Amino acid sequence: MTQDQQQKNTARRDPNREHMTLSELWQLWRDNLMSWRSFCDEHHDLFTLNIQAGVRRLGQWLSNLRGSARTLAAANRDRRFPESEYGTAQLFLFFRSSLERFAAAVREHFSDRRKIFIRLGDKRRRFFEEMKLHPAIFLGSAVVIAAAATVLSLYTLGAEVSYDGQSLGVVSSRHAAEKVVAELEDITRQTTGDSAYAVDTAELAVETGVYPRRELLSHDEFQEELGDALGQVEYAYVLYVDGEKIVATTRSGALEDLLEQLKLGYETSDTVNAYFVEDVEIRQEYVESSYVMNLGYIAEKLNETKEGEVTYTVTAGDSYYSIAADYDMSMEDLMKLNEGYDPKILRVGDVLTISNAVPYLTVVNVERQRYVQDVAYQVEYTDDASMYQGEYKTTSPGVYGKADITANVTYINGEETEREVVASVTLSQPVTEQQLRGTKERPTWYPTGSFSWPCNGVLTSRFGYRSLLGSTYHSGIDIGNSYGTSIYASDGGTVTYSGWMSGYGYLIIIDHGNGYQTYYGHNSSLVAAKGEKVHKGQLIARMGSTGRSTGNHCHFGIKLNGTFVNPLNYL
Repeated sequence: MTQDQQQKNTARRDPNREHMTLSELWQLWRDNLMSWRSFCDEHHDLFTLNIQAGVRRLGQWLSNLRGSARTLAAANRDRRFPESEYGTAQLFLFFRSSLERFAAAVREHFSDRRKIFIRLGDKRRRFFEEMKLHPAIFLGSAVVIAAAATVLSLYTLGAEVSYDGQSLGVVSSRHAAEKVVAELEDITRQTTGDSAYAVDTAELAVETGVYPRRELLSHDEFQEELGDALGQVEYAYVLYVDGEKIVATTRSGALEDLLEQLKLGYETSDTVNAYFVEDVEIRQEYVESSYVMNLGYIAEKLNETKEGEVTYTVTAGDSYYSIAADYDMSMEDLMKLNEGYDPKILRVGDVLTISNAVPYLTVVNVERQRYVQDVAYQVEYTDDASMYQGEYKTTSPGVYGKADITANVTYINGEETEREVVASVTLSQPVTEQQLRGTKERPTWYPTGSFSWPCNGVLTSRFGYRSLLGSTYHSGIDIGNSYGTSIYASDGGTVTYSGWMSGYGYLIIIDHGNGYQTYYGHNSSLVAAKGEKVHKGQLIARMGSTGRSTGNHCHFGIKLNGTFVNPLNYL
């Protein structure tokens, strides 16, 4: 290889060059590997492992160590300090020889301390032997200690608290009493809403002394006693209905029992569920003392009513009288509750007030009932030209079917409000009824078979016995209104009387041809004449106060087969 080539190769293999190609790096690695291989071939004995020589050297070292150990043991038996030329061995040998001296010093120290304790014990024993106390001294001391322990267990320091001269009890200290007073003041302010409330400390007396432990009141017990004495608030069980505080009692579980008894009053053997409509909640908290009652008053309170409004929406066919009768009240009471309404006018959709009082609690009782119910039959009509329109004649009566019904019946305070059929099994099918239906045009005066109110007004007198103007029996009803109010025929028929009749004054009598007659008395003037045929709703007279009368009204009576009957049963 020429000198120029060597220089090029050297330059190519120089690792300090800033820029070397991948091929140059690879060539450099190969050159280094070849150089290492040549070195190993030239010095092959450098890496030869002589195992036998190594074993011999290890055995020689162990033999020397064994000899040193024997020498050290012999020196220890002879109690002489062995020598060594190594510093580490000399330090070890020094500490090894010092252990015995240190142990001897420790044993000597504890021996001296034991001798001192023995001497002290001898002195104490001689002292008590010289005193020679009598056994009665020990017995008396025991009795004194026992008595002191008994007194401390039965009595303690405390503070008796009184308010307005009345003892409230004993607490642990004056500070404990003051703490309860402050807490109760804060509770009273929050409960009553009186932010200025404070306990009259002039009436509060605290006397410290020694008291039996059994008389010591706890924090809660004293707070209850003080609350009772102040009479502002009490810690009790409070009944809330729809968020409104109703009553309270200090007896645990009493309110729950009363509520259950209230529901039991409506439950039967068929009851599947009973609950209150209102949101009923019982809380244990501080409450104004005025709410705390005994159980008898609470039971009465829960059965009372509170201010509230019960309304009724007028539907077709309603009248003031029918609504009052449905709710078991008089016309006068109904009109007092609805003073803004005209007693002469009643419209569908009007909302009438029925009551201004509602119960505190409304009990819903759901019963699972099983019964046999009639299944309505169908009616088939056959037109008959020989009969008037509105007339019907049964040729083959229908027969009700039978069904076994299972229903959930809902009662609210004992009144049925809903009946939900959950199962129905037909026992027998209904039989259709056959009827003839009239098609011939009915004369306008022909009776319909039903009666309407003869005029607008207020019912002022009912049918039956009464005490008015010396009369003991009223054969009709009186409808009061203003003078000249129009009076109409209650049903179609023939006027059989139109004129003056004794106590009736000016009177109209209509014969309806079906066993019924209607009377219209005390009129101011008569419009229909005797023998005239009138239709239902036709003007026949005007209201007045003729005859035996105390004011403008229409006396309306219905006679069936010659006997007066209660008109309210037919209107």
